Amino acid sequence: MAAADDAVVAFADFWRLVDFLVEQEPFRQNTFLIIDKMVELEWRRPTTGLVDEVLHSIFFLGKINTLPFSPQDILSDDLLLNTFKDQYPRPFDLYSSEVPRRSPFSCVLDMFVNEHGRNNEGAIRQQLKDFIRTLRGDNKKKPLVSTAICVSQSNPPGSDRYYGVSISANSPLARKILIGASCLRNWERYVPDAVMTFYPGVNENKYFDGTIRVPENVRCETFDLYDGSLKPPCKACRELFGLTGGATEDINKNVPHGNCAEAESLSNLFRRETTVRDQAKPRSEKYTEVNRSKAEESVRKMLQIFLSSPNVFTRWRDGFYTPQ
Repeated sequence: MAAADDAVVAFADFWRLVDFLVEQEPFRQNTFLIIDKMVELEWRRPTTGLVDEVLHSIFFLGKINTLPFSPQDILSDDLLLNTFKDQYPRPFDLYSSEVPRRSPFSCVLDMFVNEHGRNNEGAIRQQLKDFIRTLRGDNKKKPLVSTAICVSQSNPPGSDRYYGVSISANSPLARKILIGASCLRNWERYVPDAVMTFYPGVNENKYFDGTIRVPENVRCETFDLYDGSLKPPCKACRELFGLTGGATEDINKNVPHGNCAEAESLSNLFRRETTVRDQAKPRSEKYTEVNRSKAEESVRKMLQIFLSSPNVFTRWRDGFYTPQ
């Protein structure tokens, strides 16, 4: 009787493993589809470093996935694998030692902006929506796919538009790593300062307050990438950037600060339009250079902890990937 029970347990474990493997397969499929789309766009309108960057970001996220995927798993064809290794050797060499500065879907967004021009908002949003339809997953649970796009303008309607997408991570750990990396090496100043106020949790830092207030004349609107609907700012974005609108309690209340598309979009706006950035400067008495340095070091230490988790790096040496 015991042998029969053991057989039932083993059979159940086997099917749980099968279900898990099937659940993980969209990750591998989407990595390949994103790479394929990036190469297609690169052929049509060459850019600087975006394919190189997306490869590294994808390989890194594959490494730390619940079921790890190597570059060989993602680019399973030997000819294809060797072709990419010849053209883009650095992502293969460094995905196990350097951290990406942003998520893969941000690179996809940049490709579409490069193709259409930054002020062709309708075409950019539509092409992202169409591309998402080709990716694998269950409803809005598609691995590596952002769910929202934010558009920022300093003086709408005729001014330049700046875009951002939400963090397209494949696990809570990956999301925390990408937000931390963006704070240290990607986002324009004052955006990371706001996010570091809460990183890596949801409670405000006791000694540092880098939250900002976006000027009232700035347009900062976010749209759902699946149905195109306008999304009011969530609780986290209201706390970070002083954005108005939205319910007091919302369904995104547990989303980490810095996960939303507003962070990348405002960062891109601040990078180009420094007058707006300076108008949004943090005003808290706790916003000092000493406290900012302390908060930045805290983020770096948390990254070291996250990157020492299983399947990540055995020892991270403070390296962030720079595409070439």
